[in-house]
Amino acid sequence: MKSIWRQRYKPLLEKIVHRKEQVNDFLNILENKTNWLTAPASTMYHLDREGGLIEHSVGVTKTLLKLKNVLAPEISDESCVIIGLFHDVGKVGLPGKPYYIKLRTPTRNGKKYIINRELAAMGVATRSLMLISKYISLSEDEAQAIAYHDGQYIPEGRTIAHKEKALALLIHYADYWTAHILERNE
Repeated sequence: MKSIWRQRYKPLLEKIVHRKEQVNDFLNILENKTNWLTAPASTMYHLDREGGLIEHSVGVTKTLLKLKNVLAPEISDESCVIIGLFHDVGKVGLPGKPYYIKLRTPTRNGKKYIINRELAAMGVATRSLMLISKYISLSEDEAQAIAYHDGQYIPEGRTIAHKEKALALLIHYADYWTAHILERNE
């Protein structure tokens, strides 16, 4: 399973030129010290299974690149790959402390995972930004895109309402489209 997803995101990584070394260092940590390749994408909704997070991240990146090519070709592919692949990376938790813990038996409502209470409470976008920025230098637009990729579906998104940069709008739509349209049809 792990090697399948490495192969699926490898072509995307070829679009990264200027920050290749930073991204490779980050991926080395993710692949070897976290559950990046095996974490679910959610506790019980979209892709709540082993490998769901990487599957979602690759899907969002591909959708983001398509949208960017039509709506904002001036945005670099490199920027889109970094934002698309890592927008939800906070769902790995921290090295040695996974964000999601698998339940032995799903709950009555179908929940298969719970959030690890040993981690400091913070939103996924904030944790993602914290993790990424330790390894990859981000532009202001990229940081905004990661921090607010859930758009106005969460209260924090209202902070930048009507002040979003193009990349923030594109990642939000790519994330929403992928999770609610493409992944639903699996």
